[in-house]
Amino acid sequence: MKIIDLEPGDARLTTDLLPVLLELRPHLTEDLFLTVLAEGRGQGLRFTAAYGADGVCVGAAGWRLVATTSLVRKLYVDDLVTSATARSTGVGRALLTHLEQHARAAGCTALTLDSGTQRTDAHRFYFRERMAVTAFSFEKPLS
Repeated sequence: MKIIDLEPGDARLTTDLLPVLLELRPHLTEDLFLTVLAEGRGQGLRFTAAYGADGVCVGAAGWRLVATTSLVRKLYVDDLVTSATARSTGVGRALLTHLEQHARAAGCTALTLDSGTQRTDAHRFYFRERMAVTAFSFEKPLS
């Protein structure tokens, strides 16, 4: 497996990573993804892709370094998804390990993410990866 941090403007963001990301975020279109990338870049949004031995993207992670009063500096994972065809093959663990290395190198005190309450399979994975539920995430939709 090969893990690659994709730089802004890299065509692989849409050709390779977006199809995998759509498994988690089906509401995205290519245009909307490009809009999010353009705005998110200024907020530190980055993407990392995992490629299988055949050169096909099988995992995607969106992440950013964030300064907060509670944790001082953390690496926040916006998106973490393994392609349905590659689940339970170590892709998620490899992406998390890669992101943890970034977090440690940046002097972060934690790696955090939110996970929808309905994603019980993902929760089992996070618990196996020694992550803990440390807070509730609240949301008020604005329509």
